Amino acid sequence: MNLSLYHLVREPKVKKEKNPLLLLLHGYGSNEEDLFSFASELPEEYFVISARAPYPLPPYGNAWYAIHFDADENKFSDNDEARASRELIAGFIDELVANYPIDAENVTLIGFSQGTILSYSVALSYPEKVQRVVALSGYLNFDILQENYQDNNIGKLKFFISHGTADQVIPVDWARKAPEYLKSLGLDVVYKEYPVGHGVAPQNFYDFKNWLEQ
Repeated sequence: MNLSLYHLVREPKVKKEKNPLLLLLHGYGSNEEDLFSFASELPEEYFVISARAPYPLPPYGNAWYAIHFDADENKFSDNDEARASRELIAGFIDELVANYPIDAENVTLIGFSQGTILSYSVALSYPEKVQRVVALSGYLNFDILQENYQDNNIGKLKFFISHGTADQVIPVDWARKAPEYLKSLGLDVVYKEYPVGHGVAPQNFYDFKNWLEQ
């Protein structure tokens, strides 16, 4: 099956006519095998599909968009590439629904770091394609949201957001802005912090797994 993004699939153990989807979006410099490592622990009724980001980062990683450093070592994102990846993921969701027996009304994005930044962007820009987001160790980048996204019907979106208080890559202060903003839009948001760095603590995994099962 030749879809626009290379991906790994764990089929649901409990087969229905149409099954819900968990789409995993990895972080900068990683690949589709990273988050897929916990696919076997995720709820059995889901298709679990892990996508590889489109921009290769030698020797073995990939990125959803480039991160550049200026002379003062400030880093900044390539927002044009990020917007292109937003469109790519939105189209990929349509391809998955067309090619697998997936329930288009039950699509959850699980992102880590750069994958979270894209998950926010896809969900708010295309809320008709996504119902829930698990946002791990990322932040909301308003510059890569679709223009006039506020006009979209976003009321059904649900978010589980988590961050490490000792995150040295994306400061926890950046992460805290997202739940505040999303709650101000009247959205259903769970926000949790853990005493860890830039990663997913075991308790964090169990918390979002429980959230999915509810």
